[in-house]
Amino acid sequence: EYWNLVFMQYIQDEPYNVVGNLPMKSIDTGMGLERVSTLLQGVDTIFETNTIRSILAVAENATGARYGHNDKADISLRIMADHARAVTFLISDGVVPSNEGRGYILRRLLRRAVRHAHMLGAGENVMEKLVDVTVAEMGPAYPAIVEKHDFIVELAGREEQQFRRTLATGEQLLDSALEALTEGAPIPGETAFKLHDTLGFPIELTAEIARERGLEVDRKGFEEAMGEQKRRARAAFEGGNEGDTAEVYRSVLRDIDQTEFIGYESLEGAGSILSILREGEVVERADEGQEVEVFLDVSPFYAESGGQVGDAGLIRTETGTIKIKDTQFTLPEIRGHRGVVTGGYVQSGQEVKTSVDELFRERTKKNHTGTHILHWALRDILGGHVHQAGSLVAPDRLRFDFSHHSAVDREALQHIEKVVNERVIENSTVTTVETSKADAEKMGALAFFGDKYGEKVRVVKTGDFSTEFCGGTHVPTTGQVGPLVLVSEGSVGSNIRRVEALTGSAAYDHLAGLRAKLHEIGEALRAQPGREVDAALSTADRLRLAEERLSEFADRDRANAASSLLDAAEEIAGARVASGRVDGLGGDGVRSLAFQVRDRLGSGIGVFGSVTDGKAALIVFASEDLVDKGVSAGDIAAIGAKALGGGGSRDPKLAQAGGPNADGMDEALDLARGAAQEALRGL
Repeated sequence: EYWNLVFMQYIQDEPYNVVGNLPMKSIDTGMGLERVSTLLQGVDTIFETNTIRSILAVAENATGARYGHNDKADISLRIMADHARAVTFLISDGVVPSNEGRGYILRRLLRRAVRHAHMLGAGENVMEKLVDVTVAEMGPAYPAIVEKHDFIVELAGREEQQFRRTLATGEQLLDSALEALTEGAPIPGETAFKLHDTLGFPIELTAEIARERGLEVDRKGFEEAMGEQKRRARAAFEGGNEGDTAEVYRSVLRDIDQTEFIGYESLEGAGSILSILREGEVVERADEGQEVEVFLDVSPFYAESGGQVGDAGLIRTETGTIKIKDTQFTLPEIRGHRGVVTGGYVQSGQEVKTSVDELFRERTKKNHTGTHILHWALRDILGGHVHQAGSLVAPDRLRFDFSHHSAVDREALQHIEKVVNERVIENSTVTTVETSKADAEKMGALAFFGDKYGEKVRVVKTGDFSTEFCGGTHVPTTGQVGPLVLVSEGSVGSNIRRVEALTGSAAYDHLAGLRAKLHEIGEALRAQPGREVDAALSTADRLRLAEERLSEFADRDRANAASSLLDAAEEIAGARVASGRVDGLGGDGVRSLAFQVRDRLGSGIGVFGSVTDGKAALIVFASEDLVDKGVSAGDIAAIGAKALGGGGSRDPKLAQAGGPNADGMDEALDLARGAAQEALRGL
């Protein structure tokens, strides 16, 4: 069908439940560009049109399969061509592989294409070649994929390489599960979940493999296993049963509409206590020393959300004081103030005076504005694919997780930090506005897939460079952020990186601490100020040369010791036994000594021991001709190891043993030497 009319008329809120008519009725012909291309080029399917056929040809070359000769191979080749095109455009649009949202769709498409290439016998990576031809064919019409060509190739290739390492393992696990099934039974949900959880097999991929073999997957069992894992994770994180806790809050707070938040305008306020919760139960009164969660009608305390931690401060009544340690949304729009009664008592219905810890809030604001500037700099320098994947905004530090495919090198981090501080020094104005979601999007405010927003949103605009949806608190100008110092960068998941940073006085204290340590290093090296690095490098060079000389002396000593041991070797049945104790060498040293003796001994057995820092090491070797006759260094070492109270390896050519009883080394050598002598006499 090339022309497939769909008459769109009704609105439905769920399948088959029509609730009205569309404001404007319409007709969809389905006559898209690719269907037109199929007609104009006189081919049977879109896969035979000029643009897609060239991608499919690369898939043929990569796998050795030929299109049009085998239905199964044709399906796999089509999947490779189609998914490669989708992967190229998704990555160019800023999507990176992940376990949720668009990133999960991308990962599914890419892994499905890789699996079908694997099924067709592709021994090497294919995605890079498929991306190349896609960009070559479609780049003239879509310049964005040309600009990001290298990035797309790198990211797709990296994801394919990671998945190929687990593909064979996953298929083996699935094959084992299939062998254990009774005929016609579905693949257990637990098996599908294990593939998903431990190997990264999307459930859709497992289901596809099952369908190819005429089987189904127990989807319900999979969802139950997934739900159970999430429940355990939540319980472990929160230290209790989330459902029970939520029910307590609902029963306690059903009469509370919401907490009026005044914390954007003021750090102080007045209100009344609506309810007090202590040890999971509602109480009318709480006394000194008791931990409580208090609910107010009006509050200046910011509740943890959007990565920003909840405020701390004080709640005072005429009879007592509560020191608030944290503020949380116990239910939407209802703030729970968690703390301890530090004096007197408090009770429901009392009037209160509230005050947020000013220093706590001020430092948190600096870090939140710093986070927005840092986010902008990461996108500006690393690319538009960067988006927030999590954050922590606290008074002492900020942490920012973002999508990116590789580690950020030191030079790039330095550049990012420099650009951020240039924006800070500009002292741009930070403004906030509440508007509709649609108007915010027109302003260019960043909103990311998976985030949830109501019709009314709060937008924070930092200078002329950053505009984001944000409900957090901020300083009025960027200059108040103070210096922003990056202190770490690392991975927290597949294609997710994390940076941590300090602002304001915390950043200054960090830099001052580094300066103090540098001064201490300079004094220890007797270096002039500013020459500490040169002095350290010079000292490192001298140390390396000294270590090389010590190593030469050690080699010479071992060579001399080896000569002495060879001179004292005992001959038995045409072979020799060399043995001795050389303390202070350690495991590696006595092993090196054994190698020197072995290389010069010829046919024979070596038995050597060493005690270093109270640790015993016993090394036994046997020449290859003796091993061929049944002599085993591992058996000999095991006999000696008994005196050391331990054990060792069983290698017949070279075995190492040890144990906690270093005082038994002489006995261990005697036992091993005796076993070696007996072995030669028995030949």
